[in-house]
Amino acid sequence: MRNGTTPDMPPGVKPTIPPSGTTSYMRPVAEKERIVSLDVLRGFALLGILLMNIQSFSMIGAAYFNPSAYGDLSGLNRLVWMLTHLVADTKFISIFSMLFGAGIVLFSTKLESRGRRPGPVHYRRIAGLLIIGLLHGFLLWSGDILSVYALVGIVAYLFWRRSARTLLVVGLVTTAVSSAIYLMAGATIDFWPENALQGIMYFWNPAPAAQEAEIAAYAGSWMEQMSARVPVMIATLTSSFWFFLGWRTGGMMLVGMALYKWSVLSASKSRKFYGWLAAAGLGLGYPLIAAGVARNFAAGWTLEYSFFQGAQFNYWGSFLVALGYIGVVMLIVKARPSGGFSKWLAPVGRMAFTNYLLQTVLMTTVFYGHGLGLFGRVERTGQILIVFAVWAFQIWFSRFWLARFRFGPAEWLWRMITYGRVPPMRRV
Repeated sequence: MRNGTTPDMPPGVKPTIPPSGTTSYMRPVAEKERIVSLDVLRGFALLGILLMNIQSFSMIGAAYFNPSAYGDLSGLNRLVWMLTHLVADTKFISIFSMLFGAGIVLFSTKLESRGRRPGPVHYRRIAGLLIIGLLHGFLLWSGDILSVYALVGIVAYLFWRRSARTLLVVGLVTTAVSSAIYLMAGATIDFWPENALQGIMYFWNPAPAAQEAEIAAYAGSWMEQMSARVPVMIATLTSSFWFFLGWRTGGMMLVGMALYKWSVLSASKSRKFYGWLAAAGLGLGYPLIAAGVARNFAAGWTLEYSFFQGAQFNYWGSFLVALGYIGVVMLIVKARPSGGFSKWLAPVGRMAFTNYLLQTVLMTTVFYGHGLGLFGRVERTGQILIVFAVWAFQIWFSRFWLARFRFGPAEWLWRMITYGRVPPMRRV
């Protein structure tokens, strides 16, 4: 806080002060209070995430991290993998994480400006997200990120009042923790116990029998899928969280808080600033990631190199590219804040929670045994065509739904949990 006022808000967004004596006043953000650039960026990230997630929906888990573990990796399939890795892998989820951090600051600032203590409301909001995330992860798809956001959000909230500079430094240091863990693990792999080495090799490049078992599970009934889904979800909330997800997600949330406080995410900076951000992010990030791809192929995608050292190129390059994408999107929003790109993506972003869950419903229906049962049978070239079809549908669906309703279904449920009352759904 500065001089007894609430933290800085982006230009053009004024806090709503309740009348005297209404300290219990709470309500969701009104449409006129929304920051268009955040909605557009969120929609952009939500659609982009599917470029990578579809590999998890359609192929064995190892193929997401090690493309040589499963499926054809030649010709067009190789080209599709390289492009999605360069353009999408960890980039869009980094933006999404930054936006979640920015959302904590925006949410808390607005509540405080209305005379409310944001802490209790934030943690009720986080509890709702955690419940929905756990149900999503254990019952539908083990790639869930909502539960991770909820767990990290418990701690990230404690930093929302800090200065932008402090948030950036702590965010980068937090992000570096996972990188250091992986480098240290790779340097000491010769000293690992045999069972630990076998376990991580099973994850990186499972034997044919293990691959067939995973395919059979996801090609089976919903109950049969649980044998594959539950162990992965447990690992997500335990080992994966402590070695990678918690640090990376938390770091990106804090960076997002900093960018929001600096008004970077509200398209309030100059075109020159965003131009430099785009050029620096993409100009440095893409070559770094491309170098990592070349080195991983040269190393034969071995566990000893690619899982530890080889992954570092994209780990840091994806952060740079994410910043570059932010610069590009903000330039587009500044040029046409209510038309073209913004008009199509803002509704997707306003319904990001619903659209994220909808992607799971659509993809599991296509690939899992309770639907079309195509798990393990669609090459990467076919996957990318499915992604394009889902993009078109979600862009249309979001505009269709919001023309009739105030919130997406998941957003409505989350608001009801957060504010403890039923918000009006239909438009008047």
